[in-house]
Amino acid sequence: MIHVIIYDDTDQFRESLSVLINDSGTMKVMAAFNNCETIEKDIAQLQPDVILLDIDMPVITGIEAVKRIRAFNTTVKILMLTAFDDDKTVFDALKYGANGYLLKKTVAPRLLTYIQDVYEGGAPMTASIVKQVLRMFTQFHHLPAHEYNLSEKEKAVLQLLVDGKSYKMVAAHMEISIDTVRTHIRNIYEELQVNSKSEAVAKALRDRIV
Repeated sequence: MIHVIIYDDTDQFRESLSVLINDSGTMKVMAAFNNCETIEKDIAQLQPDVILLDIDMPVITGIEAVKRIRAFNTTVKILMLTAFDDDKTVFDALKYGANGYLLKKTVAPRLLTYIQDVYEGGAPMTASIVKQVLRMFTQFHHLPAHEYNLSEKEKAVLQLLVDGKSYKMVAAHMEISIDTVRTHIRNIYEELQVNSKSEAVAKALRDRIV
């Protein structure tokens, strides 16, 4: 059972999401909130696997919430679920540690698949967001590359993460064990000074590491 917390300030949207997720049989909404004011306490008490997080909320924005979460929890999966698709918002969400980015207008039919995907280590994004990330990558590609002390295998793992592969998919592609993938990823995080897959991907794109 995948345990989910929802943060969104639209009552009807929260309720419809909760019904959809709870009816899946494999996922359960632990709680749904209209703002992130108590997000640290919520996560500590409820121990969710996945957080669905809007951006434009009262008290604390979704971007600020991502930063707060990653300050004390680097393992919970954060899936942005919002109407905002400007470059800065998308990049900031990924930079600060979101694991995926979905637009509300396109998410409904596949939301359960997206939640399962992020839970398993994937980085689900709405198609238009993928295009934006690729365009941002092209822009970054023309900037001077930063040097990091990564081995060729670590760079290969990082490239697969940038491509949206889960840990299992990386292991299968490189014909190595999941434990070896995790070892490489720990080394990548330490070298890049990041705490999550999405932060590593954002930094890889920004600094042209791969």
